Amino acid sequence: MNNLKKDFDNYMLGVFSAPDIWLERGVGVKVYDVEGKEYLDFLAGIAVCGTGHCHPKVVSAISEQASKLMHCTNLYGIKKEVELAAELCSLTGLGKAFFSNSGAEANEAAIKIARKYAHSKDQNKSNIVTADNSFHGRTLVTVTATGQQKYQKGYHPLPPGFTYTPYNDVEKLKENVGSDTAAVMLEAIQGEGGIIPASKEYMASARDLCDDFGALLIMDEVQTGIGRTGKFLATENYGVEADIVSLAKALGSGFPVGATLCSDECASVMKPGDHGSTFGGNPLACSAALATLEVIREERLMENAANIGAYMKDALSKMSDGKISVVRGMGLLMGIELNGPNAVHLKDWCAKNGLLVGSIKDNIIRLAPPMIITKNDADVAMRIFEGSIKDL
Repeated sequence: MNNLKKDFDNYMLGVFSAPDIWLERGVGVKVYDVEGKEYLDFLAGIAVCGTGHCHPKVVSAISEQASKLMHCTNLYGIKKEVELAAELCSLTGLGKAFFSNSGAEANEAAIKIARKYAHSKDQNKSNIVTADNSFHGRTLVTVTATGQQKYQKGYHPLPPGFTYTPYNDVEKLKENVGSDTAAVMLEAIQGEGGIIPASKEYMASARDLCDDFGALLIMDEVQTGIGRTGKFLATENYGVEADIVSLAKALGSGFPVGATLCSDECASVMKPGDHGSTFGGNPLACSAALATLEVIREERLMENAANIGAYMKDALSKMSDGKISVVRGMGLLMGIELNGPNAVHLKDWCAKNGLLVGSIKDNIIRLAPPMIITKNDADVAMRIFEGSIKDL
């Protein structure tokens, strides 16, 4: 273990601290470290492993495809890429799909489509409005779209053309959206911001303002999509339809794949050569994603996410030790706000007791377990969590 940490510090770019836990394998809702210790994984790679670790159908799909064809250029047809595009468009009601490798890339594509569409109408229409406290990725453009200065520090000058507006403040949104607005880009639930859901009024206002000013509504569903909130898209919980949607994380059950979906009208401005990706839509990624969607459908995981999520939220809300301020979220994406700056300490205590959770800022615990969890899994996790919080 010490040698691993030493090599980590010697050879890895220091954007992460050397971890204390080194995972070796996983199955279902459990993972095991290099020393054989078992953990109940209620972070799931930060909302990535929605079908659990190494789901047999996903493993089989990847293995079968790997024995046939792993990669080819998009100059040639990839049948499963078209099949995946058709299924995602059917699930979301959108018209066209573009595939990439991550959420940041999916958001980059969304911004490019929005700008190209806006420029086709008016060359002065280029501004993207995003929310304070948002998170949209780590590339230079998506970190600029991100409404948190801590992620932008040291990378100036940032690309121009972005305006930040307070989240869930309808009046400020009205002030910031205008004739120069190409798009409004939002999360239905701010993930890295602290698992903060949008209000229904805010989401409805965003849609109305986009319609009024001829702007596009981009919904970043990288963390919230693929059924995690009980609906395929978290946006569905608001009865709002987006023009462009970005997906990633849980789409491939752990295999890297991102997707940008847009309306036919938005897509009409994108011509051959306007965008691309060497690895986007490769056969392995599409096989993993198609298998993931099949598992979600067959095992009714969206329904499970809604039911178990409500069950857990109720259990957490009843923990009366005075150390929890509020429990937020939808389905199996929850933020537990603590009454003090103890999130990292509590996360470490949970890990020592066999439960993996995440922390945001210094006072919020994030839960994003696999969508396959049962009530028994939830009960075990809640017992560990309650025991750990008492040790604070």
